[in-house]
Amino acid sequence: METLEMRSTTATFCRARKTGLAGLAALVVGVLRPGLAFANPEEALGTPDAAVMGQFASMIRWSGVLTSIVVILGAWMAIRFVRDLVERLSRQFANRRLLLQKIATIFQFIVYVGTGAAVVLLSFRLDAGVLAIIGGTVAVSVGFAVKDVVASFIAGIMIMVDRPFQVGDRISFGGQYGDVTAIGLRSVRVQTLDDNTVTIPNNKFINDITSNGNYGALDMQVVMDFHIGVDQDVGRARSIVNEAAVTSRYVYLPKPVVVLVSQVIADSYVAVRLRLKSYVLDTKYEKAFETDVNLRVLGAFREHSIMPPAVLHRQLDPLVRKPGSAAPPS
Repeated sequence: METLEMRSTTATFCRARKTGLAGLAALVVGVLRPGLAFANPEEALGTPDAAVMGQFASMIRWSGVLTSIVVILGAWMAIRFVRDLVERLSRQFANRRLLLQKIATIFQFIVYVGTGAAVVLLSFRLDAGVLAIIGGTVAVSVGFAVKDVVASFIAGIMIMVDRPFQVGDRISFGGQYGDVTAIGLRSVRVQTLDDNTVTIPNNKFINDITSNGNYGALDMQVVMDFHIGVDQDVGRARSIVNEAAVTSRYVYLPKPVVVLVSQVIADSYVAVRLRLKSYVLDTKYEKAFETDVNLRVLGAFREHSIMPPAVLHRQLDPLVRKPGSAAPPS
């Protein structure tokens, strides 16, 4: 008996697919509303389009649709209000900027999820049969199409829990370097130092390496290299670089300032590298700090005649003439 019913359902589905959307819609209505099922597939396929659309319309709660629109507008206004409020408070309380941005991100995440659930519950008449059919249809026909979106959604939850970075952190990922401005359900937005907004899907962060410069703190380490010739006064050059860093108005002095000296090969000749490692008091002053220190160091190098790397030509003493050797030409 079950086999015959299954064959009948399969044959009806095939015929409905051949006859177009109206026939398939009639079949689905018959499955969702057993009391409205037709005696045979031919009767279902012959149903006028207006009647089929009416059956689908009966599944929608129209008063709830109007309420859903109000809910969406309210959610949008709430998100805009919180964003503007956080932006104003961040300008007034700079030391609390990262905390305020984290709160705004969590609030936005909760509003998105809550609004989506409310719209579905308000706009549709859901029962066990409808949920089963909708779930099966989404899983089979839409599953492959939205697999990347689902993966990004799950990755977004993992980012919120594992926290490899947070809103306000300065990260480097996939050749992009900038500040994380938003962590959404599908993607992460990064504002680069060139003032470009880069959108990266959340699932990209699962298998790739992310470099985080400050990890929730306002201060961040900045590394700068200076090169001089091997025949220059290295000690004085090191003192100049150290002084330029500690006297900058952007430096964060509670953390150490270090100048490392090493010999390197630059363009096939030997040079001395002075690597400065110091902390800037706020990530937004990174480039201003680099510019300030570079100007100070270059000016002091020029004042003290400390030259950049160059190829050195060594002159050897005249060779002592061996006994019996011919005299060098004059």
